[in-house]
Amino acid sequence: MSPVTHFFAGWLLASVSPTGRPTTRTRREKALVVAAAVAPDIDGIGIVPELLTRNTSHPLLWFSQYHHSLHTLAFALVCTLAAYIVAGPLARIGPLAASDPLTTTPPTTGSISDFTFGPAIRGPQTPIRRSPSHPGLTAVLVLISFHLHLLCDLIGARGSDGDQWPIPYLKPFSNSVQLTWHGQWALNAWQNFVITAFFLLATFWIAWRYAASPLELVSEPANQALTQTLRQRFSPNTERL
Repeated sequence: MSPVTHFFAGWLLASVSPTGRPTTRTRREKALVVAAAVAPDIDGIGIVPELLTRNTSHPLLWFSQYHHSLHTLAFALVCTLAAYIVAGPLARIGPLAASDPLTTTPPTTGSISDFTFGPAIRGPQTPIRRSPSHPGLTAVLVLISFHLHLLCDLIGARGSDGDQWPIPYLKPFSNSVQLTWHGQWALNAWQNFVITAFFLLATFWIAWRYAASPLELVSEPANQALTQTLRQRFSPNTERL
């Protein structure tokens, strides 16, 4: 399917929560789940040099040869491990910890204005408060998100010429498993447009209902502007929120 469809599928999966509200995970954790939904298509970047060199004496067939080379269990496990590390240990140190919207930093000490000859009397210091991380759950959702991409490609990524790209699930360790489905529809088939439209409507509903949209991954003010516009336009019952 289209990377756009994969993106919205990943966002909806990232919005799943046991509490029924999609705001319980941090933006970092949601971003990891969304990234896993589109990561397998990194192997499609080869289409650019292939198109640029197709009429030359030495065409680069990187797309034809390597497309779907990352649609594998091995790459899924790599993404899962990376997500666990980023959402777990790395989320508590360095710039990643400071990027959390719920993190507050105590006042800086050690400046000239802090110098004193006697005991320093200070007011209460603001504690550092970070939103709770969920590395295990994030890793599981990343693994599911990656395989959701494979499922979408399996059912709706046939070429316009009728050609299918088998998914080499166990590559590079084995070529024995090549995932295909005889009922696979074309990439530009109406089914894909319907699925994408459904994902988009669900995304707007979550934004309207819970003030959470994909824009929060890059800009919280932009997310607030979108969700406020949706709420003003469709007049939600704020007593239920």
